[in-house]
Amino acid sequence: MLLQVPQVLDAEQVAHCRARLAQANWADGRITAGHQSAKAKDNAQLPEADPVARELGALVLDALSRNATFFSAALPQKIFPPLFNRYSGGQSFGFHVDNAVRYDRSRGGAEAIRTDLSATLFLSAPDEYDGGELLIEDTYGNQSIKLAAGDLVLYPGTSLHKVTPVTRGERLASFFWIQSLLREDAQRRLMFELDVSIRRLTQDVPEHPALVQLTGVYHNLLRRWADT
Repeated sequence: MLLQVPQVLDAEQVAHCRARLAQANWADGRITAGHQSAKAKDNAQLPEADPVARELGALVLDALSRNATFFSAALPQKIFPPLFNRYSGGQSFGFHVDNAVRYDRSRGGAEAIRTDLSATLFLSAPDEYDGGELLIEDTYGNQSIKLAAGDLVLYPGTSLHKVTPVTRGERLASFFWIQSLLREDAQRRLMFELDVSIRRLTQDVPEHPALVQLTGVYHNLLRRWADT
């Protein structure tokens, strides 16, 4: 399932992130790339331990915790601390698949996180740069993603994807991975569609007797499939 989640960050939060990133100490983006990805990756990135990365990562995580659409679609069990990158001057990232497992060392250990889902949160407005589309190979063909600042795209970590060259301006974004309660994309899609239907019915016909049964179906499926 490929899903766009609008306004994860509001305009004020985006402006704050951009102001902090303007003063950040950027490094070569290959610091988090695997062996094969490093050959295709050309961008700048904040190191995981950078104070700005940790500050803004906490801001993103707080926003995600209050976003019902993200939670419903991802059913997150663990979230890798958000990272931040920058593309400019023709930089790009060729087709690749993200590593299956990432290790979160932010808490002094090395917690393994399975990358069921990948996420990109856009921090630059589309008219501020040329190129920089996120191309994702989906079941229905290649999808070209270039969203408004503050919007997020969520897609399976198994997807082949790339970032096209940025030929004007700069593209700022946050990116991270999610280990979901549900390993299978088909299961997550079904649960998301069921949850959306329940919420819509709750809004339109709040006293409908089917709501109790549908909610029970949702939780019984989650109980059957959840990997905790």
